[in-house]
Amino acid sequence: MATLALGACATGQTQAPEGGTDFAEETASGVLSIMGFGLDDEIGQVRYDLAEEAVPEVDVQLTEGGLDMQQFLSSVAAGEEPGLIRVDRTQVGTLASRGAIMPLTDCVETEEVDTSVFVESALSQVTFDGEVYGIPEFNTVQLTMANQELLDEAGLSVEDVNGSDREAVAEANEQLHESEGGSIEVIGYDSKLPEFLPLWAKAGGADLLSEDGRTAQLDDPAVLEALEWAVGIYDAQGGFGEVKAFRDSADFFGSGNQFASGTLGAMPMEQWYVNVLNEVSPDAPMAFDTVRDGDGEPLAYASGSAWAIPSGSDNPVGACRFAAEMVRTESWMAAAQERVRLREEDGLQFTGLLTGNAEADERIRKELVTPSGEGPWDAAVEALYEANEHTFALPANPADAEFKQAWMDAVNRVLNGQQEPAEALEQAQEEAQEALDEAWSTWDEQEG
Repeated sequence: MATLALGACATGQTQAPEGGTDFAEETASGVLSIMGFGLDDEIGQVRYDLAEEAVPEVDVQLTEGGLDMQQFLSSVAAGEEPGLIRVDRTQVGTLASRGAIMPLTDCVETEEVDTSVFVESALSQVTFDGEVYGIPEFNTVQLTMANQELLDEAGLSVEDVNGSDREAVAEANEQLHESEGGSIEVIGYDSKLPEFLPLWAKAGGADLLSEDGRTAQLDDPAVLEALEWAVGIYDAQGGFGEVKAFRDSADFFGSGNQFASGTLGAMPMEQWYVNVLNEVSPDAPMAFDTVRDGDGEPLAYASGSAWAIPSGSDNPVGACRFAAEMVRTESWMAAAQERVRLREEDGLQFTGLLTGNAEADERIRKELVTPSGEGPWDAAVEALYEANEHTFALPANPADAEFKQAWMDAVNRVLNGQQEPAEALEQAQEEAQEALDEAWSTWDEQEG
């Protein structure tokens, strides 16, 4: 619905303020309404306070929570969009191509935002047709997480489940898996479909989308091989439906989570889950590594948020300054210091913080991350920083949502037994390429 609404509401409905915005000369004052950001924890609160201080003449007003795309698009259509939004980076290309957000070249120059410090894959996700449309914020990567006790019982190590050898992972999956009377008692390995198909394809040497964002590559033989392998992991355990039902019954965010309860052998998972596990089940028998490709090299599929300014923002200058302050190295350092303090108060380990700012990441790691001497958690911290240095992302394009929907639907059809992998990907290739061709054609005509 959001995709359809974006096409209907955003195209041609918003324009930059007449005459453009002079970020260097205009004053940051008035009201700044922000959508898609919430004060959920100290990392957000500390940076928010600093950003407010940077715009003393601005009345900052929050619509808390994640960005409601329907709500945002409705505001765009009505000409009442917020002054600033925090958006998923995968949505930037579509929003930029349809005039919903403005280019930030002058903004970042005026506020002296050094784009060279951003994680390369994060910056590429917010760069559309050679121009920056978003300011990267958090960065998310995947790690291999495993139950060390289950590995030991099976005579395995974390290297057997880190993805470097798919045959080894498949064998480990069967060794770790346990069932009784047809019911799963232990998931051997969870390949995390459908969402991690880009990761497994890249590990096999394939990109789902060409570097220029114009050509779908879902019919690449390496993509098919990755999908067949990842689906086979579930088939060996009774099928995706059985695994998903058992997975969904887990106390994922609690002390009875699947690792603490010994009901999951291994899986790739976003790095923020390390902090959850360390807090709710610090004594769980964990093992960590990066996810690795066929050559044994670390690999991660980067995702995350970004700040963007709607084209009809009534306070672009205030929005620019606020967003710039939220991602400055010193703002991240202050926020991380507060997290360290709070973790120490609770007797917990600070397990690092990944942002879109590589300079901030490095300083946080060097100045604030202190090894605890507890093997698994120190290994987790090392792995998450190593993974962050080996990221990739799909390039921004004007059909972001439609492209993702095409390959996600294909994977789901296979998981649900509706199609074989080759047929599903062939259909997805046609759907994705049609969406890309149409969106790029519209953009090229506008630019021409």
